[in-house]
Amino acid sequence: MQKLRWGLIGCGDISTKRVAPALRDLPNCDLVAVSRDRVELAQPFAQEFGARRWYADWQALVLDEEIDAVYIATPVHLHAPQSIAAAKAGKHVLCEKPMALNVEECERMTNACRADHVRLGVAYYRHFYPAVTRVKEIIRSGEIGRPVVTQLNVFERFNPEPGHTRHWLVEKAKAGGGPMFDFGCHRIEVLLDIFGPIKRTIGSTANVLHDRQVEDTAVAVLEFDCGSRGVLAVTHAACEPQDTMDIFGSEGSIHIPVLNHGVMLIRTATGERTETHPPHSNFHQPLIDDFTQAVLAGREPQVGAAIGLNVAKIEAAIYAF
Repeated sequence: MQKLRWGLIGCGDISTKRVAPALRDLPNCDLVAVSRDRVELAQPFAQEFGARRWYADWQALVLDEEIDAVYIATPVHLHAPQSIAAAKAGKHVLCEKPMALNVEECERMTNACRADHVRLGVAYYRHFYPAVTRVKEIIRSGEIGRPVVTQLNVFERFNPEPGHTRHWLVEKAKAGGGPMFDFGCHRIEVLLDIFGPIKRTIGSTANVLHDRQVEDTAVAVLEFDCGSRGVLAVTHAACEPQDTMDIFGSEGSIHIPVLNHGVMLIRTATGERTETHPPHSNFHQPLIDDFTQAVLAGREPQVGAAIGLNVAKIEAAIYAF
């Protein structure tokens, strides 16, 4: 079997839990090398996941001639410079979300990868959730009629102290924004996937509870070309965690209490039923598998640069208010 030879830039929480296991376990992937600023931790990480080499300097990794593609799992402010450097070195790029700090950086990444004839993907892994696919099927079938309003709540209590390994997520220069930027972007991609283009966006961001550089709470109202409306609410301040999606149509509704679990309740005039469509146990694995297959087959990945750029434009509109 032909394999894509990978380098992994960044060995933090996401890499440990999902990215490195996927690169190790997928039969079409070969994890060649990893890079980590703390070199004393790079070697044990590489050995745990079967990488043959480790680097303290990510720039050395992108110049490794044995590597075909890189996965970038670093703070957001590093995505653009690392992606562009990798593209110039002839490496395909799969980048963590959000794609970059702003639209201009996303465009630079896109142009660099296009100029150097390499693929660029963004890690919106919920695109591959069976529950999302099933929602699209139900809507296309006409079972719930015309979608009218969709509401998503994404609440995660989070306010790290200075010195915490994830404190960068509340530093604007490194993270770009708060919960709307960090995990709201995932739900924007899901909404785009289900309902298509967004023609108007209204946003509201605030620090309701915490005094810090980025918002702790945000709400977006989205108007789709199809006429439907979406309301996305995210927060780091509420005590109750939520990951809900409720779609209200003219003839019925779909309710997903926890999107990451995939259980859904469908209500129509004929009654109601429950369906279960769980995601892969490793959320990232279908995404990485698709990107790998795309590179090996010479096609675009399902979640490519255009999607990442589109999400960035919607985020910019939300924060403009």
